[in-house]
Amino acid sequence: MWCHLASDGSLAELHEFAATHGIPRRRFERDHYDVPADAYDRLVAAGAVAVSARQLVRRLADSGLRRRKGTAMARRAVDNPLLRPRHLDEGDLVAVPATGGVVPSERLRRGVERLQSWGLRVRLAEHVLEVDSRLSYLAGSDTTRAAEFTEAWMDPDVSAVMLARGGYGTQRVVDRLDWRQLAEAEPKLLIGFSDVTALHQAVASRLGLVTVHSHVVTSLGAATDESAASLRRLLMEPESVSDLLAGSSIETVVGGKAEGVLLGGNLTLLASDLATPFSRPATGGIVLLEDVGEETYQVDRLLTQLLRAGWFHGVKGLVLGEFAECNDPGELDAVLEDRLAPLCVPMVRHLDFGHTTGSRTMPLGVTAVLDADAGSLVLARPALT
Repeated sequence: MWCHLASDGSLAELHEFAATHGIPRRRFERDHYDVPADAYDRLVAAGAVAVSARQLVRRLADSGLRRRKGTAMARRAVDNPLLRPRHLDEGDLVAVPATGGVVPSERLRRGVERLQSWGLRVRLAEHVLEVDSRLSYLAGSDTTRAAEFTEAWMDPDVSAVMLARGGYGTQRVVDRLDWRQLAEAEPKLLIGFSDVTALHQAVASRLGLVTVHSHVVTSLGAATDESAASLRRLLMEPESVSDLLAGSSIETVVGGKAEGVLLGGNLTLLASDLATPFSRPATGGIVLLEDVGEETYQVDRLLTQLLRAGWFHGVKGLVLGEFAECNDPGELDAVLEDRLAPLCVPMVRHLDFGHTTGSRTMPLGVTAVLDADAGSLVLARPALT
C-alpha cells in the first residue's frame, strides 16, 4: 500500500520536507511523492497533515500546484528559482559522458587529473573517445551519446555529470533523451558550457534543476588556477560563493539594480534552441551571454533573431561575457550595445566568462541581484545545498 505526500505551499517546501525525512527524490511524480504506507505515521508525527485523497486533490488545485500528466513535462517558468542539487564532497563520483564533439584524449586526461586532485572520483563513459563512423565531428553515434548520458544520470552512485567537451552535437542528443525517465533520478549536478547550453536549457525546463555553467573536462585541465578554484568552490563549498563578479574587471553599460534568476550561456545555442520545446525565454531572468569564433555581423544576426522572437521580453538584467576570437572587438562592443542597451535593463560587459582559460563559474537557475553600478552579482542564497 502507498500514500501520497504533497504540499499546498510550494514544491520547494515539499522537496525539503521529503529530503529531511528520508523520502528519495525518485519517488516524486509530477506534484507529489509516492510514499510506502508504513511511513505514514512517521510523516504525520513529523508534521504532515493527514487528509483524504479528495481533500489532497482540492488543496493542490486551490494552491495551483496540481500538475496533470499531460502537462507534467511542460516548460518551467524562468522567473522561479529551481531545485538545488547537493554539493559535492571528497569521494563523490563524477561521470563524464560525451554528448557533442570528438574528445581529445590528452586534454581529457589533464581535466580528469584536476578533478581527482580535489578528492573526487571520476568515471569516463565507455565510448567517450569514440568518433562517429559517418560524421567525423561527433563523439560517436547519437544513440550511443544519448545512452551514455542517460546511464550517467540514472546511476544513483553518480553525484555529478560533467561533460567531456563542447563542440557541436548536444542538440542532436537532447531530443533522444527520455525526460520522464531522467526525472526519476535523484537530483544531481550538470556541469559544462558552450554546446552544453542545450542541456542546461533542457534540464532546467524539464527537470527543474539548478545547473553549473563552467568548464567541461577537456577545458578544465588548461584552466587557470583561479578559474579552476572558482569551480571547485561552487561545487564543494557553495556557502563560500556569494558575489559572482567579485574581483572582476567589468564595464557598466547600463546602470541600475535588478533581481532575477540566472540563465543563458552560449549565444549561438540559445538562438538555435528557439521554437524547440526546451527553449527558456529570458522573462524575469538575468541573462549571461558568451560565444566564440563569430564574426561581428553573425553576433548581430543572432541577437536580432532572439529580439525578433521576443526571447528577451521581460528580461531583468544582462551580464555579457567574452566573445572570443571575434574579428573586431570594438565593433563587437558597438553591436552588443546597439542591440541590447535599448532593453533598458542593468547591463555589464567584459566579464571573463565563456571560452577562456580564466572563465568564471556561474550557477544557472538561482536568484541573484545584479548591481551594475557597483559591479556585483550577489546570490540570494548558496547555489547548492
